[in-house]
Amino acid sequence: MNLVKSNDFKIMPRSMVCEDSNLRGDITISTGCVIHPSSTIIAESGPIILGENCIVEEYATVRYRIPENHPAYAEVADGGIAKPLVIGPDNVFEVGSTVEALSIGDRNVFECKSYVSADVTVGSGCVIGAGCRLVGKQTLADKTVIYGGQCLRREALDKQKTQMIQLDYLRKILPNYHHLRKVNYDPKKARAQI
Repeated sequence: MNLVKSNDFKIMPRSMVCEDSNLRGDITISTGCVIHPSSTIIAESGPIILGENCIVEEYATVRYRIPENHPAYAEVADGGIAKPLVIGPDNVFEVGSTVEALSIGDRNVFECKSYVSADVTVGSGCVIGAGCRLVGKQTLADKTVIYGGQCLRREALDKQKTQMIQLDYLRKILPNYHHLRKVNYDPKKARAQI
């Protein structure tokens, strides 16, 4: 199923999007986000709205694709429009991670080479450990930590901290070594009257 009709990117002020990133579909990148080179964001089934201060690192993939066996697939297949995938603020998608979840809360960390399928619902403050694969219908409660080769789970004692130090560092360093896409949307500017 490939419903991407056109590429429409909204890049908000204070966000940094490298030109070498692969963006396809209707994507809104909120204020403060950092999108590394060679990262991929694909909005196949509907628009993606990336929350504030998210980091998408190299070779990470965020894909909004509703599988055929999902209940929401019928309305999309009949020509309807899927509701947007709203990704909460302060999420980190580390190197090589692939995330297809249809619901993602805030302050989650998807560590290196992790995989989250479309049947998984991710709460807030979760950590999916390096190399962990989450497939099949499941819901991660807030502050869940998935770790180890058998994808064991436990609850974190405290909430995830924001990545502001890392974001500030990336905002200083990335422009020195990469070409950036220009900000093309400012929500504060007055809209044209019709």
